[in-house]
Amino acid sequence: MGAGHAHPHPHPDRRRGRAPAWGEPDRGRFAGWADRLRALLGVRRQPARGGLPDLPLALRRGPLAPPYLEAERAGDHRRAAAAANSAMDRAIEAQEWRVADVWAHRALWHFEQAQSGLQATRQARRIGDLRWAAGDPASARRYYAEAIDEARDIGAEHEQGLAALGLGRSLLDLGRVTEARRAAGGALTLLERTGAPAAELEAARRLIGSEVAVGERREAREAEKG
Repeated sequence: MGAGHAHPHPHPDRRRGRAPAWGEPDRGRFAGWADRLRALLGVRRQPARGGLPDLPLALRRGPLAPPYLEAERAGDHRRAAAAANSAMDRAIEAQEWRVADVWAHRALWHFEQAQSGLQATRQARRIGDLRWAAGDPASARRYYAEAIDEARDIGAEHEQGLAALGLGRSLLDLGRVTEARRAAGGALTLLERTGAPAAELEAARRLIGSEVAVGERREAREAEKG
């Protein structure tokens, strides 16, 4: 995925509403409790089919599902990932964030099963993008951090730079101005080194400069009030 997918384009009022209730819970948060409960009840955990839960019925019946379901039935992970990614893009365009998130996670899983390291890393970053666009910078931050680590491991510096840029934006939204500037500086270095498009470089410079400076002035005013 190239520069055209650096970030979704959220509605200008995206931060006024509450972030969606995401459909893909973090297993790490609940797994220990659930496993202990099953042990107490003497119930053996049944793995999900193929390691992936069924697509929600409403989405299975939707117009975006047929290409994905066909690829899933055939066990073609690359084609399933591409179909899920396409469905995610359509949902992002409609600002249906929760639907987009479900498709995004399925694409991520299929990329991982196909051992497509770069695509999986990119997909983790894009989940961060859509959660940031939906007004949930705290959740987005976790996916950006994961994408940065994975991109570093495989030597994908351009992808690492885009994830660092997304991380900076999320940190700024969370009021962590100094960390946002540091992330933006790292992003700019990586993007410059990889010959990134001018729009990506300018986005990093803006985050280092005017946007962060505004946040700092806000923090200073709040400190004076305190």
